[in-house]
Amino acid sequence: MKTTFEGTTVVAVRKGDSVAVAGDGQVTLDKTVMKAHARKVRKIYDGKVIIGFAGATADAFTLFERFEGKVKEYGGDITRSAVELAKDWRTDRALRQLEAMLLVADRAKTLLISGTGDVVEPDEGVIAIGSGGTFATAAALAYLDSGGALDAREIALRAMKIAAKICIYTNENFVVEELP
Repeated sequence: MKTTFEGTTVVAVRKGDSVAVAGDGQVTLDKTVMKAHARKVRKIYDGKVIIGFAGATADAFTLFERFEGKVKEYGGDITRSAVELAKDWRTDRALRQLEAMLLVADRAKTLLISGTGDVVEPDEGVIAIGSGGTFATAAALAYLDSGGALDAREIALRAMKIAAKICIYTNENFVVEELP
């Protein structure tokens, strides 16, 4: 399974008591921009959980819906939901073929969920996925390390702007969701 997907960048930044997840709006097919204003970051579970996704669009939506069902099933526990989704993803014949990744966050945790069975919580409050993910991660970590007064939302937006300047598969049509 590919671990980097062309056509998107999603970053999650946790600072203080808030978390922000930002994603760009570009969808590409090979070398063509198919859509510029896709919404890859959304709130679920009555606005208590944020989810962002990267990968093949239909695959990402399938996983998004599966994760949302798990969150409801496990009463908002994103860790249990993520582990159960990862188990299903690895063992279900149809789900195994899906090429996407998810970032999920609630007030306490941020997690990356992959089709290889990974459920990762970042050490430093920043994690990103997609083709511009490493650029966004580096930028967000630099802003966090600077000790400035920027909040999680502003750091996520600035990190996305830097990723969009470097990654040809990332545009500046950002959607940001925040849990203060």
